[in-house]
Formats: sequence, structure tokens, C-alpha cells
Amino acid sequence: MKQFKVPGMSCGHCTSTIEKAIKAADPAARMSCDTGSRMIEVESVLDAPALLGVIQGAGYDVQVMAGA
Repeated sequence: MKQFKVPGMSCGHCTSTIEKAIKAADPAARMSCDTGSRMIEVESVLDAPALLGVIQGAGYDVQVMAGA
């Protein structure tokens, strides 16, 4: 699992937007989003830099967490 911190992810609309962007890039991706901690965990064939670009492309600042 790759972990990302998304400081601007504060509501269900935010998580939906990010999930749709990731699914568009990798339809088989699995993810969980937690608006409380502003964290996303993603299991995907895409590497962390590619996922970072997808999340940024959806309009969000994002940080890769250690071990991602």
C-alpha cells in the first residue's frame, strides 16, 4: 500500500474526486480515504510518483508518506 497525506481533503466530495481520478488512471486500484487524518492508502499498479501526479492533477496538494 502506498500512503499519501492530502492536506486539502476535507469532505466526501474531495475523496470522491480523488478516487475517480485514481480509478481513471488504474481501474483496478483499491483505496481508502480518511478525511479526519487527511490520509489516503492506495493499492495500485501505478508507482508512488504516478499516483502523486494523478492526485495533483485532480487539484490537490499531496505528500508521499514514508514507505510509500
